[in-house]
Amino acid sequence: MTVSLARRERAALCDLAVEVGAESPTLCSGWTAKDLVVHLLVRERSPLGGAGIVVSPLSGFTRRASERYGERDLDALVERLRSPGGMFAIPVVDKAANTFEYVVHHEDLRRGRPGWEPRGLDPADADELWTQLRKGVAFVGRKLPGPTVLRRADTGDSVVAKKGAAPVVITGDVVEIILFLFGREATRDLAFEGPDEAIDAVRAADLGA
Repeated sequence: MTVSLARRERAALCDLAVEVGAESPTLCSGWTAKDLVVHLLVRERSPLGGAGIVVSPLSGFTRRASERYGERDLDALVERLRSPGGMFAIPVVDKAANTFEYVVHHEDLRRGRPGWEPRGLDPADADELWTQLRKGVAFVGRKLPGPTVLRRADTGDSVVAKKGAAPVVITGDVVEIILFLFGREATRDLAFEGPDEAIDAVRAADLGA
């Protein structure tokens, strides 16, 4: 049975968290490796806490759930995170909801320390990410400030993230494009083409997700 990219990225994130330790920095402002693991557990294992991540009136549930998990040591938290919980245990839900989540957060942990280098994904994994990006580009690219086209550097395939005249064209590796759309600054070798003012606006936009 083929193990999904979402499950493989989950395993890799868990392994790396144990390797680097609880206090290792991440790309998520103010979060350590342990904070990141706690966030993922709250999202999956606490229905109200997970809802509070995206619905601000419920944020108190998120805070309390995070505090409860935060009392445990990293090894125990990681062991629980290794298997999807709740509705995420359903493979189709895990694939749809967790592929980007774990790719991005794995990179948050990888790139939170100096000396990181991009990793080469298997072409089939890159294709899977690109397919998900094409399907979900209206949502993933919702915070882009103007017309934007995304282009894969390896294949030349492109997708319109926001329609309009004189778009900014962002070209790069699929993972780098996804990280940029999720508001990460630690990206590598992205090229921006288009009107200078539009490029400046895209690069300065708060795309955090």
